[in-house]
Amino acid sequence: MAAERRKGERVTFERGISAHMMGIDGTWRRDCTMEDVSETGAKLSIEGSVEGLHLKEFFLLLSSTGLAYRRCELAWVNGDQIGVNFLKTGDKKKKATRRASADA
Repeated sequence: MAAERRKGERVTFERGISAHMMGIDGTWRRDCTMEDVSETGAKLSIEGSVEGLHLKEFFLLLSSTGLAYRRCELAWVNGDQIGVNFLKTGDKKKKATRRASADA
């Protein structure tokens, strides 16, 4: 059995929660099922192929209107299941600021 790497406590759904994945630029969309979730990430089962999709960064849409969503990055792939890390607003800005101050 794989070692648990997730830091936060996870909630596992008996039947999964229906959701959608969408590219940051809106050029692709896939149906998925959220199998479990924690404060820092989730495990998703994907419907259809993920081949050719830009999964480095994407949105996980949790409502049909798109008002509930999380910005994600791919953590791992295992067949039709993927693990994602949730990105917080400003994560990239903080990293860029740290790099800039380290270079100075």
